[in-house]
Amino acid sequence: MAETQILDRESGIRGSIFEEFDEEDTRNSALFLELKHSCVQLLDLLRNLDGDPSFLSHLLHLLRKSSTLSLQPLFDFTLFPLLLLFDASVECRSSTKTDSKDDSLLSSTLRMEHKVSDSVTEGVVLCLEEVLKKCQLGSTDQMVVILKKLTLGAMLSPLEASEEFREGVIRCFRAVLLNLGPCSDDSCPCKRISNRPILPDEIEWQFPGHISVTKECSLAFLQSQPASAAIGHWLSLMLKAADIEVTRGHRGSSRLRVEALITLRVLIAKVGSADALAFYLPGVVSQLGKVLHTSRSMISGAAGSTKALDQAVRALAEYLVVVLDDVVSTPHGAQVEDISGFSSTKEKPLASFLEELRHLPVQKTTQGDIRDSTESIEKGSLISVGDNVQGLVDFNVRSLHVNRTEEWLANTAAHVNKLLSATFPLLCVHPSKNVRLGFLASLQGLLCKCSYTLKESRLTLLECLCVLVCDDLGDVSSSAQAFFGLLVSSKVKHQTKNEIVELFSRLIEKLPQVVLGTEESLALSHARKLLAVTYFGGPKLVTDYLLLSPVTAARFLDVFALCLSQNSVFAGSLNKLAAARLTSSGFMHSIAEIQAVTSSEGSRGLGFQNRKISNVYEHGNNEYKLPSIPPWLINTDSQKLYQTLSGILRLVSLYVFTDSRNQGSYSGLIDILLGHFRKLISELRLKELHKESWQSWYKRTASGHLVRQASIAACILNEMIFGLSDQAITSLNGMFGHRLHHESIGVDDALVEDRAQEKYQKSGARAYLIDCIGSILHEYLSPEVWDLPLRLSVSPSGEGDINMHFFSDNAMLHQVIIEGIGIFNICLGKEFSSCGFLHSSLYMLLENIICSDFQVRRAADSVLHVISATQNCPTVGHLVVDNSDYVIDSVCRQLRHLDCNPHVPNVLSAVLSYVGIADKILPLLEEPMHAVSTELEILGRHHHPDLTVPFLKAVAEIAKASKREAGELPDQLELYKNDVNSKMLNEVKRTGNNVRHSGSNANNIDSEIDEGKCAIEWESVVFKFNDSKRYRRIVGSIAGSCIVAVTPLIASADAAACLTALDIVEDGVTTLVKVEEAYKHENETKETIEQVIQSCSLYHLLDTLGAAEDEASENRSLPAMNKIWPFLITSFRNKNQVAIRRCCRTISTVVQICGGEFFARRFHTDGVHIWRLLSTSPFQKKPRSKEERTPLQLPYRRSLTSSEDSPAELSTLKVQVAILGMISDLARSKRSAPALEPVLKKVSGVVVGMVCSGVKGLQDACVNALAALASIDPDLIWLLLADVYYSRTKSPPPPPSDDLPEISEVLPPPPSPKDYLYVLYAGQSYGFDVDFAAVETALDKLNSIVFTSQMYK
Repeated sequence: MAETQILDRESGIRGSIFEEFDEEDTRNSALFLELKHSCVQLLDLLRNLDGDPSFLSHLLHLLRKSSTLSLQPLFDFTLFPLLLLFDASVECRSSTKTDSKDDSLLSSTLRMEHKVSDSVTEGVVLCLEEVLKKCQLGSTDQMVVILKKLTLGAMLSPLEASEEFREGVIRCFRAVLLNLGPCSDDSCPCKRISNRPILPDEIEWQFPGHISVTKECSLAFLQSQPASAAIGHWLSLMLKAADIEVTRGHRGSSRLRVEALITLRVLIAKVGSADALAFYLPGVVSQLGKVLHTSRSMISGAAGSTKALDQAVRALAEYLVVVLDDVVSTPHGAQVEDISGFSSTKEKPLASFLEELRHLPVQKTTQGDIRDSTESIEKGSLISVGDNVQGLVDFNVRSLHVNRTEEWLANTAAHVNKLLSATFPLLCVHPSKNVRLGFLASLQGLLCKCSYTLKESRLTLLECLCVLVCDDLGDVSSSAQAFFGLLVSSKVKHQTKNEIVELFSRLIEKLPQVVLGTEESLALSHARKLLAVTYFGGPKLVTDYLLLSPVTAARFLDVFALCLSQNSVFAGSLNKLAAARLTSSGFMHSIAEIQAVTSSEGSRGLGFQNRKISNVYEHGNNEYKLPSIPPWLINTDSQKLYQTLSGILRLVSLYVFTDSRNQGSYSGLIDILLGHFRKLISELRLKELHKESWQSWYKRTASGHLVRQASIAACILNEMIFGLSDQAITSLNGMFGHRLHHESIGVDDALVEDRAQEKYQKSGARAYLIDCIGSILHEYLSPEVWDLPLRLSVSPSGEGDINMHFFSDNAMLHQVIIEGIGIFNICLGKEFSSCGFLHSSLYMLLENIICSDFQVRRAADSVLHVISATQNCPTVGHLVVDNSDYVIDSVCRQLRHLDCNPHVPNVLSAVLSYVGIADKILPLLEEPMHAVSTELEILGRHHHPDLTVPFLKAVAEIAKASKREAGELPDQLELYKNDVNSKMLNEVKRTGNNVRHSGSNANNIDSEIDEGKCAIEWESVVFKFNDSKRYRRIVGSIAGSCIVAVTPLIASADAAACLTALDIVEDGVTTLVKVEEAYKHENETKETIEQVIQSCSLYHLLDTLGAAEDEASENRSLPAMNKIWPFLITSFRNKNQVAIRRCCRTISTVVQICGGEFFARRFHTDGVHIWRLLSTSPFQKKPRSKEERTPLQLPYRRSLTSSEDSPAELSTLKVQVAILGMISDLARSKRSAPALEPVLKKVSGVVVGMVCSGVKGLQDACVNALAALASIDPDLIWLLLADVYYSRTKSPPPPPSDDLPEISEVLPPPPSPKDYLYVLYAGQSYGFDVDFAAVETALDKLNSIVFTSQMYK
């Protein structure tokens, strides 16, 4: 039974296999039938070229969907008609079929109509490519035949064949090469080649997965001598095909050019033999070098194709690697290490044996042959494309072979070095990512495979690699860094070390020349080379170079000073400089914009802006960063270059500081840079000693140069100190892929970050750093440096004006110093404050927030925010509060010497307004306020007239702070009063319980304990009460001092002083009222505390509580207003339009705050000066009366306006609107309305007279004022208006009832306009004639607003 099942299973398997074979045979039969039909159609089309070629698309689809196994048996059957039609297509297009040299005949031949159409030829080429891709060639002879036919097709020019046809021919040739596989013979030369392009890329190569079954190895044939001519011919064809597309300009096909270069790479890989390719090396290299040169100046078309450039770079490197490989080119016994990881010869012993055989004399070579070969090499000859090739292989041709002797290698390497030196530095800064990746792969191949043969080019290759190490793209930089690390960690690291040392010195020497040159990209690449070399060189390289002698260190710093100097602003091309100038013509800007658009990809490729670096402190909306680019470079395109140069300085600083072999060497570098500061300071001190003016000092030789040198030195110092910070080390780690490894240069394997942290943890190293920063700050904060002027001042000496560049240089120096203080804070952190650096520099920073130069102000503001963040202060205000004693002490010290420090009032006002912490430091402001009050007196204003307004601004900030604090005092004291009351109730309850439970000893003991707790509790209450009372008195005292100091200036003729004084008065009076309100709560609280003290017998607290104050002394607001009022009236009399408008608002505010009863008599007495301004129309000029005299002025006062000048109508109109607004505000408030009651008729009459005139611009203000006055006495307002209205009405309305008299009886018509009630009340006005329409309009508005509602009340 089991045997039967087994037999059945085996029979089933055989059946399924036979079924599969049957299905495969069926598919092959169907494919054969379809191909047969298509081949017949191809032959028919060959006989009749006018036939229908639509079947070609079906044939192409059939070939593409067929498998390789199905198509291989039918290869010859399918290939034959395709080749016939291909030959016909080539023959009818080729111009070489005529031997005539006559130009006319040639032109007529070229103009012949093609017999095979382009659509047919292109379809045939596509089908032929698909067949060659999938089918393996049967023999070498078949390959030769196909290549010969393809050669004829590839030789067609763009005038003879279409672009698609020529591209298809190249793809067919590549398909033939890709389908060539190695044979099965292990000793065959095909085993010694890589069989594919050496350099890895993103192209998906379709290489055969089978072993060639032909009798003769096709790959070995390509390496043989008979195929040498054909190989050279195809090399020439591919290079010329790529070059032709360039010459066609924008008509050229970049795709065809790329296909040609890719095919060239495949041909090089398939030949893969140095013997076979060495003869053509000069020509191939020169042609590829031409491709690289062309791409430099072309940005569009086939010549500007980045893909083509990528393939050209790879092809050049692969050709050099094959021909100049160290394994086959080094002398006997040379040790060459392979660190590349690229595919290489599998059997190195066999390769070495064959290399020995090559040096044996195989055949006798004549001197003539050698001479001819040498000449061919020197000329870089290739087989010409135009040669009439009779056959692909000719065994009778002269040997195309060159003996690769040492002399040949030396000459070839020299020529290659020239090419690489001219082209490679430009490729490493190419804007295309793919080009840079291909270039990196080429560098890897050349450095790994040709390290010995191209030893003269190693420095150039290493320089280019260093540029890619600092590339912006992570893919490029990470690969370059990994490869560089592989180089310095290999067995040849000693050689690499020597090269890096040589490269470091050479790069430093050439740095100024390149930076100040015309090529920005070359300057950036050069700086990146130096950065990478410095990074991988490590501390030993840097210290050995810098500390060789003081001269070497000074020369190194001079190099960077020159590169970062103001002269570097003018580096670059003339077109860029001309476009950057504001005076340039408009078309120059257009050209610059076009170039910017075309090079936008380049900017992304070269810049550092894409790199995410988190090593900076940011302020505001990320606009200001520390450290920032120097201000003299801010308007140029040098930001990327500066970031690279600053990275070098940071690395050098870090290496020198952390080098344990040279203690104290870091301070030597610092002293070299500080020498520029000391020289400048000594020159400034000599100027002060000789009392020399700035004009004459600046005219002296090199005075301005000293300022610029100090600026550059400060910039370098800032970067060096920042290099020691954690942020800089983190940035370097991020830039170089978190890999700070230097084992190859003699440094241990530790990371530089770990080394720096270990160094910082040592107290000695930290103290050393603090000493260095202290020495720098000592020079930074020198008074002589900050005395440099930033703007032109009036000079009585009569000397010429100073060049504005001098002030600009001074501002830049100050800005760089301020940024340096922020950098020192970043580096030291909390120690910046504990070492006293914050205390010594804080006031200087606050001084510069009012600097006349915007960039200096911006830098000071940003640094203050950075310091606040570092010191864990939420705002700058908190930072100043924490260090307020140092700030106020500096202010008081400078207030005592105003002649030397005229800027201190502005500093004080700016500090209080900018920082916003005046309310937090009010107790410390009493002394400054006393000094300010002294300066605002008559003598003080006389001695320092220019400081009056700055002092007033400072007082205004103090008054605002007092107002803010006073606004919170009543609520705080009320809460405190309630808290004391609740404690008193608790104490009363406790005392009552103790009385009821007294009698036992235990209760007595508990009672004594409770009494002790009560005494402690109420003692704290008393202390808190005293603190609150003291603070309230300080606030009131400061507000009173502010009012006293500015009261006389209310009547000042200077509008700015008057307006500021009025603001201070308004804030001060508000403060005093709030302080008085708080005093009432304080008194109630004190009474409660006294009751508790007496009830609890805590009499010792009465002395602490203090004696009773005089209540009259706490009433400050009304006495202050009594002194202020006359100056307010004087301001009205001075007729200063702006001051009068502000006075109206001040009066409105203070009267509502203090109450109207106090001002009733004052309005009755002095109001005439106010109402007089409402008696004249702004559009009528009133003649001056004899009574109007010029007010008496003291000798030291000056009048800003002439008494003969009349104000503009609009200004007078605004003044009247302001006075009407004041009347409206006072009348509407019940608290201030009593002030107008004594003058109600007068004021109402004036306003009614104005509203009846209908003057444009006053109607709304008059109606609002009358509506407000009606809230006091509506009947009076109605009577005044009705008196005018009904006197002009011809038909007055009847009375509401018969009991009431007629309106004419109530208001008899006046005999004349002078008898109107409003005139009798207010007096005669000027220019306000009665307009009946305006009267009617006003009465209607008031009826709807006031009188109707009053009626129904």
